[in-house]
Amino acid sequence: MPRKVAIIGIGHVGATVAHYIIADHFADELVLIDTNEAKVIAEATDFQDAMANLPHYTKIKVNDYAALADADIVISAVGNIQLQDNTDDDRFAELPFTRQAARSVAEKIKASGFHGKMIVISNPVDVITSIFQEVTGLPQKHVIGTGTLLDSARMKRAVSTALGLDPRSITGYNLGEHGNSQFTAWSTVRVLGRPMTQVAQMRGLDLESIKQESILGGDRVFHAKKYTNYGIATAAVRLMNAILTDAHSQLVVSNFRPEYATYLSYPAIIGADGIVAPVQLDLTKDELAKLQVSADFIQMKVTESLNA
Repeated sequence: MPRKVAIIGIGHVGATVAHYIIADHFADELVLIDTNEAKVIAEATDFQDAMANLPHYTKIKVNDYAALADADIVISAVGNIQLQDNTDDDRFAELPFTRQAARSVAEKIKASGFHGKMIVISNPVDVITSIFQEVTGLPQKHVIGTGTLLDSARMKRAVSTALGLDPRSITGYNLGEHGNSQFTAWSTVRVLGRPMTQVAQMRGLDLESIKQESILGGDRVFHAKKYTNYGIATAAVRLMNAILTDAHSQLVVSNFRPEYATYLSYPAIIGADGIVAPVQLDLTKDELAKLQVSADFIQMKVTESLNA
């Protein structure tokens, strides 16, 4: 069957996701939706101009919520990235705008009859994922945020740089909020199959400095460009493909964890039914405490937003 994906919000991130999908032919039909009609038409036209030089054809529709009814996946890239350009690097500066936009978009998604899977990139992603699930009424396992999939990639970059390795040689996770309360769960990190804690001790490496580099590296990208797009777009498309191909991939994404009563980033098995199965990590007491702090913070922000 034809693969149909919709992207709502065609800014830097949404357009990059669309380009990745079209260039690699990850979908047969793509629906692009944005409140800036001139911008989304221009992006669609630019993509159509590329078609003659691509090996595959992708059908594109613009600003048609009715077309979501039979979509496999809807990706939300709604947001106002300029609001994140603040001295505190606070992702929640975007919340007042994004929660209103998410409510409006979610109501239109629900009205369209959409019954597929939803991927949320919009920040602050854990809170906005909760809002999309609440308003659309979709099952919790079908609404997934990109969460710390990007932060974990940044951690792998920082570790690989310190060790002079390919980042794909590193496994492990950043957990919790895609924000300031996230943390690297070093007990989960392996380098060529060996615990990173052992490798760091042997090499005389400071894990706290590596963690800070993974955070500051993302900040440097943002402040220099005033947005980030390639890293997060790649994370979103990887999550999308895990669903489309029923891959049963273990990915660290923002998913609803009943024991914390909130969405937060924690590994899960991803397939055609969204969250196919939970994963249980053997975390240290310190890591469990940090995860609870992050969960409490997210839950507080979700409650505030749903009552706003």
